[in-house]
Amino acid sequence: TPIARYGEGPLLVLANPAAVQGKTIAEALPAIRKKPEDFRFGVSALGSPNHLAVLEFNKLSGLNLQVIPYRGSAPALTDLVSGQVQLMIDPIVTALPLVQAGQLRALAVASARRSSVLPDVPTAAESGLAGLEFSSWYGLWGPKDLPKEIVARANAVLTEATREPAVVERLAALGFEPVSSTPQEFADLIAKDLARNTALLSAIKFEPQ
Repeated sequence: TPIARYGEGPLLVLANPAAVQGKTIAEALPAIRKKPEDFRFGVSALGSPNHLAVLEFNKLSGLNLQVIPYRGSAPALTDLVSGQVQLMIDPIVTALPLVQAGQLRALAVASARRSSVLPDVPTAAESGLAGLEFSSWYGLWGPKDLPKEIVARANAVLTEATREPAVVERLAALGFEPVSSTPQEFADLIAKDLARNTALLSAIKFEPQ
């Protein structure tokens, strides 16, 4: 039973600065389109939100860039910094130190609004690829057929907690945006994500291992 969504971590479109020219997606795409075989996306795991975002990137840009799967973000980011792969889409929380150190360039944040952690990084739409909106979001569920009064009570408590200044500050430091929703809004989001992600994975005939 969906109870509430309480946090969202935007994904960043990342590039190796030496391999990808331009500071935005629009500036980077001409060179990528010219020699697409020279550009590869690293992903932390097949079927992950990062992978789904890359599939959406390929779909929206009309490209079919190769996807290189890794076992986690750490090895993928290491290869992105060294230039073994040239592009990646990863949660802001894992990529933030490398972006701040100048080892990676953030071309865009894959969300409808800019992140308070990296306010100078444009949204995907501002960067030249409208429609690329993916995030790692966090929610609370209960057992199947949980009584509505319990769902409403838990939702209210969680919503109140996400408005506490200390909670907001802690989440922001980790690159997360506190959010709130009604149980129905949360259920609608799940259904929407499931439909979109199923279509993306079906298009490449993805089969879970």
